[in-house]
Order: sequence, then structure tokens, then C-alpha cells
Amino acid sequence: MKHLTDGTILNNGVVMPWFGLGTYKAEGEEVAKAVTAALELGYRSIDTAAVYGNEEEVGRSIAASGVDRDSLFVTTKVWNSDQGYDTTLRAFETSSKKLGLDVIDLYLIHWPGKDKYKETWRALERLNQEGRVRAIGVSNFQIHHLQELLKDSDTVPVINQVELHPRFIQKELHDFCAQHHIQIEAWAPLMKGRLQENELLKNIADKHGKTVSQVILRWGLQSRIVIIPKSVTPSRIKENSEIFDFELSQEELAAISGLDAGERIGTDPDQLLF
Repeated sequence: MKHLTDGTILNNGVVMPWFGLGTYKAEGEEVAKAVTAALELGYRSIDTAAVYGNEEEVGRSIAASGVDRDSLFVTTKVWNSDQGYDTTLRAFETSSKKLGLDVIDLYLIHWPGKDKYKETWRALERLNQEGRVRAIGVSNFQIHHLQELLKDSDTVPVINQVELHPRFIQKELHDFCAQHHIQIEAWAPLMKGRLQENELLKNIADKHGKTVSQVILRWGLQSRIVIIPKSVTPSRIKENSEIFDFELSQEELAAISGLDAGERIGTDPDQLLF
């Protein structure tokens, strides 16, 4: 983890960058400029989703960047209202066209929802087998969702993308995923800016000549978590990526992990039942 393009080998052999750009709630020219800035800075992983409403802008920025497609890693997700076997296949075609990509690097079930995620998973398996998707995974799945999925499928998700930050580490889920070779990926790794005034993080940041955000992101990397901080500000996109020139000590890592308080800021997956 010494370079922006360094990656982890997923359980199907595909390499995914440890670090990327999140695009949640970024639309229009705002997201287009953000993706362009990120790619110019050397980012090679871009995360979007059907429900974000920005796949077209993301796709146009990728096409205009001139970056070799083989060096990019693009993630998108199927939304709850499209879950089910046939509807997922149709949703994928829509996302693929909007992105302007024949092959998606990673396709995720966005939320487990109520009772269709097993059918949805079968559709993802088909897309993977047909070569339309290089890797398939899930997002916001709890341990019980993963257990149910693994009961009926021999295909282990490569990724579980969940809310994860120093105040919400989800250690049991992280450990379960590690046991099953499922890579944990963090959304909202900076807790949406709510940790900027934390004294412990400020002291560690001062020691390393870094910002609090950079310290948190470095903690994520050294905890072997794929991270996709969202920003639409070029200067912040640059700052977020400048985390490969320092290293936190084991004591610092432990201290940051000690901030865990089970403090979720997003929706509980067991409550998003549609």
C-alpha cells in the first residue's frame, strides 16, 4: 500500500485498488468534474450506483479521460426496486449503457432489502459467468444475510461494502468476512466529516504533519479495508489521496480503533426492507 494504484487480490483473482473515489449524492457537472480531477490525479477506482443518478456523467468523464480502460476499476450497484432475477439483468443493461461500458469491473447488490437478494445474486452470477462483470459482491450485508446467501450459492461475494469508520468498526462483521475471504470496503470512511475535531486524531495528525482525514484514511488502509472517500472538491480529492507517504504505528492504529462506539450514521440494513 505504497502507491495510489496498489490493489488487493479479491477471492476470484481480480485485483481491485485499495483506494478509490466515491460519488454518492454527486450529480451533473459536479460529479463529472470530480471524476475528471480524480483520474488526472491518478485514481483508478470509481464507485457509483444506479440510485445515485450519475452513471452517465461518470461514464462520460471516464471516456473523455483517455485513461486506458484496462487500468480502471469501475463499480456500480443494483438498487432495491430492481431486485429479482430478470429485473436485475435489465437493470444491469441500463447501467452498462449509461456508463458506456460493455464490462463492469464490480457489480454489487446495493442493500439486502427484504426477500429478493438470493434471486438477485443468481442474476449477478450469470452476468459474471457471461463475462459482463469481472467480479460480483454485496453492500450493506449483515452476517445473517451473508450466511443465508452462502447456504444457496457456491459463489462467495468478493466484496461487502458497508458503513465503516473509527466510530463504527463492525469488528464481528469484518472478522466474518475475513474468514470467508470477503474483502471489506468502507463507505463514509470519514464519518461525513464528524471526526475532524477529535483530539486523538488531531494529535496523531499533527505528529505526522497530516490532516485528520488523511490519518483516518491511512488507518483504513492499514486495517486492510478498501476505502472510497466521496468528494467533489479537487483540492480535497487530492488531499485524500496523499496517504501513501506515511505510516501509522501499531499503537496509533490501536488507539484509533479504540474510538469504536458502535455509532452508525447511515441506515440499519435490517430496517431498509423494500
